[in-house]
Amino acid sequence: MTHRLSPHIFGDATKHPLPFLIGIVNATPDSFYDGGKYNTTIKGAKHGLRLLDEGADILDIGGESTRPPGKDYGAGSIGVSLSEELDRVIPVIEEITGRHPETLLSIDTMKPEVADAALRAGATIINDVSGGQYDEEIWDVAAEHDAPYILMHGHNPHSRSTVDSIYYNDVVRAVYQFLAERIDLARDRGVQQIIADPGIGFAKGADDSMKIIRKMSDFRSLEVPLLIGASRKSFIGRELGGLPPDERLFGTLAAHAAAVIGGATFIRVHDVRPAVEFFGIFRSLFNISTTFTEGFSKRDPHSLSSSEKID
Repeated sequence: MTHRLSPHIFGDATKHPLPFLIGIVNATPDSFYDGGKYNTTIKGAKHGLRLLDEGADILDIGGESTRPPGKDYGAGSIGVSLSEELDRVIPVIEEITGRHPETLLSIDTMKPEVADAALRAGATIINDVSGGQYDEEIWDVAAEHDAPYILMHGHNPHSRSTVDSIYYNDVVRAVYQFLAERIDLARDRGVQQIIADPGIGFAKGADDSMKIIRKMSDFRSLEVPLLIGASRKSFIGRELGGLPPDERLFGTLAAHAAAVIGGATFIRVHDVRPAVEFFGIFRSLFNISTTFTEGFSKRDPHSLSSSEKID
């Protein structure tokens, strides 16, 4: 089955300003930054529509937190059942696509069953933080739907809290090798459209995350689009003297700018409007654009009024 909104992220049909902005919609009670704010259908859908109004190109809908354990966030996230995850994300997807079927939605999940249900409900992209380690059948789902697949580097996917750092002799080399190997495996299963995410903060310490962003250009030779998701993460707080998540916006913008300079074309953010304004000036200064292809049609960010209501 080919999804009616299947994006084709390769080619050169038209131009789109770099980077693509992916707005985060956490339909969870325990995400590290906004857990509990949008964990009902109405709240999640309203938040997603607001992010679209602010200029998001894509919405990433997630129903299972990856919040790390530690002093910043307390206990780590707890995995949820298949039925609970479906109950969290499918109504939000249906509410948004029911109102605006042209909206590009990503489903943030490791479970093939959730990915399949989300794509059938109107999502377009699979965002798998396990890179297929949790269940490689998710690749079969992506192939069946001809869906773009975000493949992320992480560790110990069955625990879901994958942020505990491990020791790397060379973190950039280790992450690169993981991504290269998993890209080949996914392609062997029929996945044609892959976006690589080095997994900032997942199974990495603060220094590791900084090294990856500094060396983002090294990942260009993977020859797939690159995504970075540093939004309000703990390494930013530590670099800035212990700032809490709600004070990490400016650090987030700096990290994402460095990643874009290094070659990232997709940025996953909590704060869409600041990113739109920041990268508007950034593009003007550096005259940067990227390919935006037929089939991956961008909605007009101003076509949805902020006054639109969900009852």
